[in-house]
Amino acid sequence: QVQLMESGGGSVQSGGSLRLSCAASGVSWSAYCMAWFRQVPGQEREGVAAIDSVGRTAYAESAKGRFTISQDTGAHVLYLQMDNLKPEDTAMYVCAIEAHCTDGHLVAATTNAQRPEVMFSFWGRGTQVTVSA
Repeated sequence: QVQLMESGGGSVQSGGSLRLSCAASGVSWSAYCMAWFRQVPGQEREGVAAIDSVGRTAYAESAKGRFTISQDTGAHVLYLQMDNLKPEDTAMYVCAIEAHCTDGHLVAATTNAQRPEVMFSFWGRGTQVTVSA
């Protein structure tokens, strides 16, 4: 059974940084894609950044230049380095993994072209990020 567990969230002031981690267990696939999403109560889940098993990445416009997605493929850990955080980045950050990724999966995830729950089969519970002005 695939399980994902996020960590690293917290409260920071505007302009600060956080590094989120997502530890995946039960993953036996050699090819996959992973992504970070964020959600604010009452709003749709939003794709932030995505990466596949060979290291290709995609970012939402709001994340470009400030966030960096990376992974430790051997340990099955996904990271999201978030710099120059803004109050509008406040949200629950959730990671997801999918084994059956298409060529357009990463871009679709970060442009909300499809429902996130359709694109990714396994989800973590999230870690809260709060950015104060």
